[in-house]
Amino acid sequence: MTMSSIIEKANTYVFELFKKKLPQHFIYHNFAHTKRVLKSTREIIAQSNISEEDTVVLQLAAIFHDTGYIVKRKGHEEESVKIAAEFLEAEKVAPSFIAKVKACIMATQFDHHPTNLLEEIIKDADTSHFGKDYFEEASELLRKELELAGVVSYSPNQWLKQNITILTQKHSYYTAYAHEKWQPQKAQHLTELIKRNKKQKKKRNVEKIKAKYKAQYKQESPERGIQTFYRVALRNHIKLSDIADTKANILLSVNAIIISLVLSNLLSKLDNPSNSYMIVPTAIFIVFSVIAMILSVLATRPNITRGEFTKQDVIDKKVNLTFFGNFHKMELKEYEWAISELLLDKDYVYSSLTKDLYFLGKVLDRKYRILRVTYTIFIVGIVVSVLAFGIAFNYR
Repeated sequence: MTMSSIIEKANTYVFELFKKKLPQHFIYHNFAHTKRVLKSTREIIAQSNISEEDTVVLQLAAIFHDTGYIVKRKGHEEESVKIAAEFLEAEKVAPSFIAKVKACIMATQFDHHPTNLLEEIIKDADTSHFGKDYFEEASELLRKELELAGVVSYSPNQWLKQNITILTQKHSYYTAYAHEKWQPQKAQHLTELIKRNKKQKKKRNVEKIKAKYKAQYKQESPERGIQTFYRVALRNHIKLSDIADTKANILLSVNAIIISLVLSNLLSKLDNPSNSYMIVPTAIFIVFSVIAMILSVLATRPNITRGEFTKQDVIDKKVNLTFFGNFHKMELKEYEWAISELLLDKDYVYSSLTKDLYFLGKVLDRKYRILRVTYTIFIVGIVVSVLAFGIAFNYR
């Protein structure tokens, strides 16, 4: 049998062997990987000065080097040697030739250091994917294979670090061809991996910072909730106060217009004795309108406060520094001192806000009670005035 024919026969033999006996989870160490290693072996052989016999030895070693995976993962090289020897013995190959094939297969162990050119060639061919375009694809297939086989499960980030470690510390090419053709691509892959690792490290740092602030936010959330309560409550009180002032202004304007119309149209006609019946209804109309105007003014009239406080008031926490009426007569330096004292005590701050909220509520209560009375008087005044005018017209 010729050397070329034995290579073809071995290739077919291993293909059938993998198809029948190799478990499905071997998505990296399969016949596709064998073909890649064989192709890389032939690339190096073409640029090497070796004998025809050694050329065949290397190709057979490339074909059989992973067949032991059909038996076991750890120590599969020994099983691969047995399978190759069994095949070659059946083909009546010389023992010295078989010994060379065995040695080359054992040289594919990852931590093995080559002792001759043949071992260097097969070693470089087996790890040629580090310097090939399909490195990323091959690397991911190996990661998934280890996971599917239950050997070890790497996260993408852990696998990235593992690849960087292997390329920088555990792998090197030996042949001149590999150094010339594959080492530059390997260096490029390593550069990309390091860049990606730095980018992910930066991203992880950002996520850590976010997580830190998120945790801090959760710890401070009761405090923030208290602040939100005061902010919303004070805003609502101020809005309600604006609404009350608007209502009072509406009543004031309406009654002012009513009085103006009465004075300009009705009073000039009361001098005539024939219109004397209109005096009482007009008086009632004006009185109710004036009362409504007075109450509207009272609802919006501000209270005057003394606008002063003492240092003792601040020390005793008796003064509410958030309300202008308590400090409008004070000097700026005194007020700044009081505020600095206030800010040193969180309880004092909340106490001041509570007082501000409380007294705003008291003012609102006064405004809305007066407004309610004002609206009632206005309605009653309109009704009574209309009835009075009706009765006066009827009995004139």
